[in-house]
Amino acid sequence: MSDAPKRLRVTQIASGNGRKPGQQATLIGLGLNKLRRVRELPDTPGVRGMLRKVAHLVKVEQQ
Repeated sequence: MSDAPKRLRVTQIASGNGRKPGQQATLIGLGLNKLRRVRELPDTPGVRGMLRKVAHLVKVEQQ
């Protein structure tokens, strides 16, 4: 078993245009503001909460 922190691979699959301002800000906070942009983020409770807020706009894969 490795002690490396778990990572999440997050891909934006829908646009933030026309969404609530909080959802747009969350996408920007995650580093996702254009379609098909991919980020690898740490698997923390804070990131999980942000992903839950925009779950309909992103695809999440565990690394």
